[in-house]
Amino acid sequence: MTDQLKHAINAAKTAQINDQQAEATRIASSSAGDQTFDMSESSYKTSHTAIRKARRFAMQGLYEWLVTDRRFDVDGKLGWKANAPHDIAARTRATNAMHTVHIGYYHEMMRDIPEQIEALDALILQNLDREINKLDTVEHAILLIGTYELQNRLEIPYKVVLDEAMKLNNHFGATDAHKLINAVLDKMAVELRATEVASDSKANLRTSQKASAKPVVKTTAKIDSSVDLESIEEKPTASNKPRISANNASVKRNSASKASANISDFKASKKNADDAKNQD
Repeated sequence: MTDQLKHAINAAKTAQINDQQAEATRIASSSAGDQTFDMSESSYKTSHTAIRKARRFAMQGLYEWLVTDRRFDVDGKLGWKANAPHDIAARTRATNAMHTVHIGYYHEMMRDIPEQIEALDALILQNLDREINKLDTVEHAILLIGTYELQNRLEIPYKVVLDEAMKLNNHFGATDAHKLINAVLDKMAVELRATEVASDSKANLRTSQKASAKPVVKTTAKIDSSVDLESIEEKPTASNKPRISANNASVKRNSASKASANISDFKASKKNADDAKNQD
């Protein structure tokens, strides 16, 4: 056996041992619930669109977790649990193009929401008209994301949280589910974001008052008290000039009357002159 062949065999054995150790470490961390996510991945997008895509992937991941490990946990079938949230996240990243997704926020939701599931469900139940187990799983996942953002991500305006929840429902949920989701999150916003909601209500009130206020026209002209208004001669205007009507017989045309009188006088004087010549 040559030295080159021996070296290749040793390298293969070393690689196999390393793979076995890595797999053992992964299984141990999975059983212990040790979720380690890299939140400083600067090579991924962090825009609003990237955050929206992170919510979509998180909604799908939470849905998968709710119908598997979470359901087994509630039913007491702990031995069936084999689909931890971090395993779902790792599988999602391996099978999807995530270069346009805010990976850090996606991992945060996949880690924190399952950890806070009891507290988040309690908040949802306070504003719900039914039991949690009566909720559709898609609606439950959307409400978990909305509740988490209202409570923990105060830099996101509450109206944005509600709007993004509506978009998730339009993409994944039932037709009329938006009514329930909007009602629950709207009530929750009043409790968790009381100051923000109050400020927004005052701003809307001021805007409506400005819109309804009628503009007041102020006159700047001043009347001189020293002027005798009665002594001012009224000048004819277009409104007070007498109207000439062809059917009004009382209106006299002065220029026509004078012309007729002149013609009559001229004819009379000429007739008198002719009569005087005939007599001579």
